[in-house]
Amino acid sequence: MILNSDPRILLAIGFVLVMAGWILPVLMVMQVIESTFFLNFFSYGASVVGLMLGVVGSITYISRYRKK
Repeated sequence: MILNSDPRILLAIGFVLVMAGWILPVLMVMQVIESTFFLNFFSYGASVVGLMLGVVGSITYISRYRKK
């Protein structure tokens, strides 16, 4: 499962999703790509899921590599 993998992978996937959730609306506003309901929903979902994966990856990274 992805949550048991390396936390850096979770952070990288989260970063890519957040960037996609930011770049897609910018391209829609600039009218480079057409704004559709699916694309709007996808960009919002990518932002939310990317943010959650980033938080989970950060917590996992801190708990796994914390010096005791």
